[in-house]
Amino acid sequence: MQTPRGIARITDLADFDAIIDVRSPAEFADDHIPGAINCPVLDNEQRVQIGTIYKQVSAFEARKLGAAMVAENIARHLYKHFQDKPKDWRPLLYCWRGGQRSGSFTTWMRMIGWDACQLEGGYKVFRRHVIDRIAELPAQLRFVVVCGATGSGKTRLLDALTAQGAQVLDLEGLARHRGSVLGRLPGIDQPSQKAFETELCAQLSRISTERPVFVEAESRKIGVLQVPEPLIEQMRASECVAVEASRDARIDFLLGDYAYLGDDVQDLQERIECLRSFHSNATLDEWKQLAAAGNLPALFSAFIDEHYDPLYKRSQNKNYARFADARPIVLNDLAPGSLAEAAGDLIRTIT
Repeated sequence: MQTPRGIARITDLADFDAIIDVRSPAEFADDHIPGAINCPVLDNEQRVQIGTIYKQVSAFEARKLGAAMVAENIARHLYKHFQDKPKDWRPLLYCWRGGQRSGSFTTWMRMIGWDACQLEGGYKVFRRHVIDRIAELPAQLRFVVVCGATGSGKTRLLDALTAQGAQVLDLEGLARHRGSVLGRLPGIDQPSQKAFETELCAQLSRISTERPVFVEAESRKIGVLQVPEPLIEQMRASECVAVEASRDARIDFLLGDYAYLGDDVQDLQERIECLRSFHSNATLDEWKQLAAAGNLPALFSAFIDEHYDPLYKRSQNKNYARFADARPIVLNDLAPGSLAEAAGDLIRTIT
């Protein structure tokens, strides 16, 4: 069935010179099509105002004021962003579901002479596309799950694998979180669940089915974000390798990688408080005192011995079906050279 003139489908995204999201800045910040720019026809406050008039007064009054706002905002965007575009420039515009917001902007652009198109179904169709792709892609890929206790350098090993050309899916990088109670990154907010899934879908789509994909073992949640069920289930059924590093090497690694935790004692104590369901009040009080004293070596040693290692032993065999057969990767230290050597060995032997 032929697409009507001025209308495009989700499969046509690559055919356009630009993708323009005309939704409000808040909607855009929550999630958007990768590569899109935001040119809102109603800003956050205007969208709330028009919605209130629509519900409390009438649809006619809302459209009357909304049309004036939309026209003013479109004019400003045309002046600011598009005066340098040639006649053969071809933009795609979308709003929430391919309605009046993107339709009005598309109409003006087509009147100017550009072959502008409106995305059929808008962001809502794109969101459904992301969900569907995440449901189908993991089963097509061969994952190799990198397991290992906290502080064993799993993420650094993934970096070394990437540097040597291996395919890697870095879920913690996408989630902007290191995955444990200590994993919140200073000054960095996690993306929304939708934005996380959009970027995950984009990365899964770029992975070749001809080669293995290395991924770190994760729980169902990374910080506040949920790993999509089709992916976590495929990972948990996949082959595993297990990084084994000495306790001293792990503590040294944590002291280097998490040194910033000592900069904010209150924040560190709040993170310790999150472990209340796992440990006694006396244990938590002791750990908070170590945090207050800045004694990170003793604190990280306690974390490893009393929290992370027992949790790791309980969870890996339970959650990852093939963990018992995991190939060991023994590391005497976690120096870059050792990790690079281990990465090269994995690439050569995982076929």
